[in-house]
Amino acid sequence: MSVRQSATVQTCYARLSGTGHFLPATTLTNAELEQRVDTTDSWIRERTGIQTRHIADATESVVTMGTEAAKQALAAAGLEAGDLDLIVMATTSADRAFPSAACEVQHALGVTDIPAFDVAAACSGFIFALSVAEKYIISGAANHVLVIGSDTLSRLCRPDDRNTIVLFGDGAGAAVLSAADSPGILSTHIYSAGEFASLLGADHPNRDDEALQQEAWLYMRGREVFKVAVEKLASLVEDTLNFHGMTAQELDWLIPHQANFRIIQATAKKLGLPLEQVVMTLAETGNTSAASVPIALDWAIRDGRIQRGQTLLLEAFGGGFAWGSALIRY
Repeated sequence: MSVRQSATVQTCYARLSGTGHFLPATTLTNAELEQRVDTTDSWIRERTGIQTRHIADATESVVTMGTEAAKQALAAAGLEAGDLDLIVMATTSADRAFPSAACEVQHALGVTDIPAFDVAAACSGFIFALSVAEKYIISGAANHVLVIGSDTLSRLCRPDDRNTIVLFGDGAGAAVLSAADSPGILSTHIYSAGEFASLLGADHPNRDDEALQQEAWLYMRGREVFKVAVEKLASLVEDTLNFHGMTAQELDWLIPHQANFRIIQATAKKLGLPLEQVVMTLAETGNTSAASVPIALDWAIRDGRIQRGQTLLLEAFGGGFAWGSALIRY
């Protein structure tokens, strides 16, 4: 079925009408990791800023977590699932190759016939999905779009690889974008550079080779990824502000991908923003990939830091390489 064209709402703007997030109850602390791999709490904190992370249990998945985050976002928006015109889900760790995780969330929410599809852009997935959703709304093709970021990258980490297992946690975040008569999503900016694919990724298991089925773990060349991420994000945030003729002093909040404290610190320094204006959940969540930005966004909305009328800069960088930003007036 095609996306519904509204006959009642004439608008060219999209706004955030509700957000939500979900984190598994099970946690994995640095102290526990010290018992599993050759690492220490101080080593992890110093290099990443992470203290603990949430880990999905056997009953939890990209779909179940995304569904719970979606329910929160719909409730915050004052909407029912039946009000949605489209579902866009960012993930690279769904249990199935197909059907899409978005279709499974759609079914879990009790709606049918509206389009639902996945976007794969790793840790930048939510920004990419947000950009897609915004275009549907400003074109008049949809009034309400559910955007979800959900990942279980902890399951892709080799259990004895201290370079990855200390970084990643699981979770989901969601937002509802709605048609509005004034600007909300001011702009989105997304980029990719496939020539860096060898630095960060995860292969599908090889069904023809039982040995290789056990080798499809997440791989990451940390130093190289860090270097490119800092460079790309520095340009990204500067270009986003220049696009609007704005300065960093006009921002109320920076909401970055929660990957590494040093990267976040470098981005804030480039903007000249104090860390008090940066939303960080990194210490408590680790890197939750596509869920990272929407979890941080909802966290700060629910604790009262983010208020209506404030200006937010969301940014993320991940495998692909893929990176992007969204400037939002909340």
